[in-house]
Amino acid sequence: MDLVGFLGLLPLLELRRSSRKTPDGFHPTFISMNVEHVLNASVAKLRGINAMPPVITAFSSALTRLANGDKGMMPEVSIRPATGLVTLESLPTGNAAALIGQLAVIKLNGGLGTGMGLDRAKSLIRVKGDDTFLDLIARQVGHLRAREGAGGLAFYLMNSFSTQLDTLDYLRGRHPALFAAGPVDFLQSKVPKLDAATLEPVSWPADPELEWCPPGHGDIYPSLLGTGLLDQLLAKGVKYAFVSNSDNLGATVDERLLTYFASSGYSFLMEVATRTAADRKGGHLARRTSDNRLVLRESAQCPHADTDAFQDIERHGYFNTNNLWLRLDHLKAELDRNGGMLPLPLIANSKTVDPTNAASTKVVQLETAMGAAIECFPDTGAVVVPRSRFAPVKTTSDLLAVRSDAYEVTPDCRLQLVSSRAGEPPLIDLDGKFYKTMGGFEPFFAKGAPSLIACDSLTVKGPVAFGPGVFCKGRVSFTNGSSGTRTVKAGVYADTNVNL
Repeated sequence: MDLVGFLGLLPLLELRRSSRKTPDGFHPTFISMNVEHVLNASVAKLRGINAMPPVITAFSSALTRLANGDKGMMPEVSIRPATGLVTLESLPTGNAAALIGQLAVIKLNGGLGTGMGLDRAKSLIRVKGDDTFLDLIARQVGHLRAREGAGGLAFYLMNSFSTQLDTLDYLRGRHPALFAAGPVDFLQSKVPKLDAATLEPVSWPADPELEWCPPGHGDIYPSLLGTGLLDQLLAKGVKYAFVSNSDNLGATVDERLLTYFASSGYSFLMEVATRTAADRKGGHLARRTSDNRLVLRESAQCPHADTDAFQDIERHGYFNTNNLWLRLDHLKAELDRNGGMLPLPLIANSKTVDPTNAASTKVVQLETAMGAAIECFPDTGAVVVPRSRFAPVKTTSDLLAVRSDAYEVTPDCRLQLVSSRAGEPPLIDLDGKFYKTMGGFEPFFAKGAPSLIACDSLTVKGPVAFGPGVFCKGRVSFTNGSSGTRTVKAGVYADTNVNL
């Protein structure tokens, strides 16, 4: 659908000089500017980089909703708790070899790990021994392809322009067999950052690349369509897709889930896990009262007045693991019905155009969440899975945990907590001043991670290096108040606070 056709579906609204807030919290001043003008500016910029038509349509929809005052809010009164969900343990076992041949495995791999101080693909971080995320993912795929009837299992990474080259070079060098079935990636798109005062594409001549941002992992849907990959998969008889994050090595193809999804008739199945106190501020699953559809509510969609209900883990008991199962022919039909996009809820983030410069121009970054598509289909479901299927690495604290003996790699190359942990990871708090970035983190653990298999919590304050043979049990903290690095010597540290 081109811009003219898209605009024909929408009333044009004159945006006069106004002080009302947009969803990002800014107070823009619109000067005799209508939606069409704002859209034309962004569409022209997208066409300038040959953006795919479905991506332009999706961005145009999000921008129009923003310009018309859509805050993407989901008040508590509009939803009710999601209850009575199926659990993975209750599903029967079975041989899903025939179904694996109809499956595509997709890993989201667009992140650079900037929060950990990286400027390359986060999936290249070493996780266990010398193995990176990509090594373990490649072995997971190889394990599945070794199954009878599943040799042609489709596998793809959704890369970004920033991660594609490093990722493919690494895999070709270490896992050439992965390419036997053909290309292994497709590209997610990028969209303009919007000047918060005008909603026009921001200009930043000092570094034009900073004028762009990723549109969130909800971009997977228009990108699958726009690259032609969705049609190619359907033509090959691939009916199902399992999608997860590349930094979650607990997310592998479970035959019970595949069999259940294939027999359910669902268009979309979400894996959810039980919320704990540590998950209070994260999004949750719910049901919309108006049509009884399952919905995903993120913190940005919760009105301030409903914060207590949002954080009530007894009321809203499940969070999205971002492990999703898609029925591809149903997805194609819904995309076609909506002109190449899914009408995903809007997420508008307030940023500065240069994230390292708080004084730079304020911008709005429009994003959508992949899991929010659960509300876009009439027949969807959710399955409660154990925490072992959710082991993401977002911080160096997470990385220390998975590098330790609290986690193990299974024969099918999943990363999971050892059974003695009973599904509870150790709580790790590393001093952000010293450990936040990989450059800071690595030297302190050059001799390896301490033993955390019996550790409830580990707190480290100040510059503390760990020697070999350190065992932490129960609640342990190490504090170094000096500016020079102090080293924890070999030994057992149980329920103790150590001042170095």
